[in-house]
Amino acid sequence: MKTASLIARVLLALIFIVFGLNFWLKLIPVPPASGQAGAFLGAMFLSGYLAVIKALEVVGGLLVLSKRFTPLGLLVLGPIIININLYDLFLSKGFNPPALLAAVLSLFLLWTERNRFAALVR
Repeated sequence: MKTASLIARVLLALIFIVFGLNFWLKLIPVPPASGQAGAFLGAMFLSGYLAVIKALEVVGGLLVLSKRFTPLGLLVLGPIIININLYDLFLSKGFNPPALLAAVLSLFLLWTERNRFAALVR
């Protein structure tokens, strides 16, 4: 289980560090969104909200990568993962494999770290 947890932590962290940094460094080309999805992303970009989300993605990814702060990283990334998947479901109406993978990995890590979250749900 330790090896699976390590692999999940590294993969989840890489997803958010790479896609978070891509906002500024433009490492991976991102096709423009159209319709309601494009309007939503445009509003988030113009307001500066998207830059804050991308910074939180990088910070959350780094926290998940560190063994000690994995629960804090999951708390930071959790709402972002939910919003990404809801955006894909309701606005872009497309299948986003990295977002689904991030959801599965985060749920697995939440399960493996459940004893560290016990105080939050009492």
